[in-house]
Amino acid sequence: MDLGLSPPAQGGSEIFVHVSTFPRDGQRPRVGERLSFEIETDKNGKKRTTNLVCLDRQVQHATRQHTPTRRRENRSVFGRFVQLAVVVALIAYGYVEYSRRAAPKSAVDAQTSEQTTSAVFQCDGRTLCSQMTSCAEATFFLKNCPNVKMDGNYDGVPCEQQWCNK
Repeated sequence: MDLGLSPPAQGGSEIFVHVSTFPRDGQRPRVGERLSFEIETDKNGKKRTTNLVCLDRQVQHATRQHTPTRRRENRSVFGRFVQLAVVVALIAYGYVEYSRRAAPKSAVDAQTSEQTTSAVFQCDGRTLCSQMTSCAEATFFLKNCPNVKMDGNYDGVPCEQQWCNK
């Protein structure tokens, strides 16, 4: 309801405008800013403003809106591409490291290793850790000789107290 009061710029009386009636565009009102509004009377008979519009902001807001949005979209597409490239690089690096560490020895390497070890050690009736001279010897006896008593906790590592403690 417009009471026909003219704003102070045109010689009318000053009107109190509560900040909650301003548009919620994230900008605070500025001194001297041109406004358009309607005046109503509330239940208590006090005058209040409604439908408040900042005239200077509408023009500026319409011209500013498109350019920054496009820039943000371009940056976000580029940012997403960079993020994707980093993730792919990390996955590739992880796969290479996993493959390098987890690759089992070839059958030839394992066979050669066993032949070398069996040429050095032979099952000769020893069964206790105190009778061994190295972790390699105890491991050979545990894997190849019967009735050995070198793996008390049955974890596959012989003589953990004397020779094969890491």
